[in-house]
Amino acid sequence: MLDFRFELIALPSLPPGMTLHVASCGDPCKPLLVLLHGFPEYWAAWADIMPLLANDFHVIAPDLRGFNLSAKPAAVKDYRAAAVAADVLALIDHFEHDEAFVAAHDWGGAIAWKLAISDHHRIKALAICNAPHPYLFAKALMGNEAQQKASAYMNWLRKPGSEDALLADDCALTEKFFLGVAGQAKSPPIWWTELRRAQYKAAWTQPGAMLGGTHYYRAAPWYPGQAEQPLNPQDFMVKCPSLVIWGEDDQALLPLLLDGLDELVPDLRIERLSRASHWLLHEHPVMIAQMLRDFFMQHQANVPASIG
Repeated sequence: MLDFRFELIALPSLPPGMTLHVASCGDPCKPLLVLLHGFPEYWAAWADIMPLLANDFHVIAPDLRGFNLSAKPAAVKDYRAAAVAADVLALIDHFEHDEAFVAAHDWGGAIAWKLAISDHHRIKALAICNAPHPYLFAKALMGNEAQQKASAYMNWLRKPGSEDALLADDCALTEKFFLGVAGQAKSPPIWWTELRRAQYKAAWTQPGAMLGGTHYYRAAPWYPGQAEQPLNPQDFMVKCPSLVIWGEDDQALLPLLLDGLDELVPDLRIERLSRASHWLLHEHPVMIAQMLRDFFMQHQANVPASIG
């Protein structure tokens, strides 16, 4: 079994006290691959996938700010996409690379889309797992009844005190939410083992972690039922090669969010998984790892190992 390395990294380009807990594996001389998790997860959302990519990449998976063992700023504004994206860029700098491959899921995907739009020169290639492009998500939240209904939980999570409700009764509501999004509210899926359950609960109950996680929703610029806003699609163009892997059984993020994506991401490949839910990373780690490896290896030519 490949061993993970863990470190708590203080990044000088970020505000004082902003530290990120990072898991890694693979040879640091190989191209850098950054994996970003979502809510209510932590770095280990990628734990089954990381060793499968370690022969070809230096694989790192941070706890995003607010989650598990990373720093947890108090202000809601500190969880806006631009602030979290700056953490990722600082990590790429820390590991002495000009650019990196990035794969992301859920809220991590929102951060990765932001990077691909605003800092595409730092992203060699992008892979997204069940995370909607911001323009298409905004439009759906403002005008599509089906997606508004599917995302109604966002408005509840935005309310003060949602973090306390999620922690109550040994995180019962969080676990129900977690498995409900998988479409498995009545019978836990096979990957939800007692060990994984205990590990997730340990991450959820880190001091301040649930508050940090819910702050992502409070900082979100779009949410269900919001009044229509004028958006210019040209402001959301993605200029790096992109792979989107989508579990079509996702109960929260509907496949309709893929409609029109090719108009915003010119260099795009979409893989639809008919028997996968929102938690496809846990359900199909070998398949996901192979898709990621094949895609990133296509774009590995001329990637410098490091700048240091």
